[in-house]
Amino acid sequence: MLDGIDLTVPPGELIALLGPSGSGKTTLLRMLAGPDRPDRGSVLFDDEDALARPPHERGVGFVFQHYALFQHMTVVPNIGFGLAVREVPRARIEERVATLLKLVQLEFLGERYPAQLSGEQRQRVALARALAMEPRVLLLDEPFGVLDALVRRDLRRWLPRPHREMHITTAFVTHDQEEAFELADRVVLMSGGRIRQSGPPMQLYREPVDSFVHCFLGETNELPSRIENGFVVAEAGPVLGRTNLRTGCSILYVRPHQIAIRPKAEGAWRIMEILASGAESRMSLAREGLSFEATLATERAMTLGLCTGMAVEIQITGGMVMADTAATLEPLLPASPLALPHIASKEADLNG
Repeated sequence: MLDGIDLTVPPGELIALLGPSGSGKTTLLRMLAGPDRPDRGSVLFDDEDALARPPHERGVGFVFQHYALFQHMTVVPNIGFGLAVREVPRARIEERVATLLKLVQLEFLGERYPAQLSGEQRQRVALARALAMEPRVLLLDEPFGVLDALVRRDLRRWLPRPHREMHITTAFVTHDQEEAFELADRVVLMSGGRIRQSGPPMQLYREPVDSFVHCFLGETNELPSRIENGFVVAEAGPVLGRTNLRTGCSILYVRPHQIAIRPKAEGAWRIMEILASGAESRMSLAREGLSFEATLATERAMTLGLCTGMAVEIQITGGMVMADTAATLEPLLPASPLALPHIASKEADLNG
């Protein structure tokens, strides 16, 4: 179910409909394509009422998650099927299919059946078939969802090329933040049938409008806190940063990479666990009832000699604060000095 969706997509833009399962992404896509109709409102393509036309006359190309190719046909007739149904001249079909085979880089596989292709190749054929009809709008419903991680990565890197060459207005559904950020000109983040925020990918990441957006777009540490004279103070004691907000209860959101760490013989924080996974290491940090998850480059961790049980000091280099009196998030400003002070020394910081 959708609730008050208001979305304008400029010609040629590639947008990602991002959100958790049940957020309304596919429902919105189906309303654009035609199988579903809204109870009220309008769907406009170039100021033309798309709801007044049957789905097959809207000029929409649809690529499904599971390819939906004809198994008894080779690649060439699969791509040209829609054109053949419309009784386009055979020479024109052959020319169009040849152009698309080159575009999707499958020129030498035209005589193969879908069962003889890899998952990535089948999805490229499905895309070519959708493009064969020269759609005004291209819609993709989780097009990489059934592919393994390496193939999905390669296909994501490839997809922008045909989009740039054909300049077709495109919307794709995904629940994968990395996929949305890598491909889209604009991300539309949905939840509960509503648009929570829409904009360039890094704008959503750096300037989330609320806690849902912040928490959905990457891992975060969530910590109850309070604000005293512009300082963000943890319930268990230490000052964690500064804010333009002045007072009240709050919640602090800090991403793991926003925590700087260095060894200190008498540091208040201790490393409770280290999990190295290739280039990145994840650490659990704790002190006086507080805990954080932090990440840093494995080489950097090795250079610092970080290990389980070591005493360290930390600096929170960024984050977001939400006061109980406001629905929006405010940036967390780093506290000084590097070793964040305990509440007992807060007065000295205020005077210094």
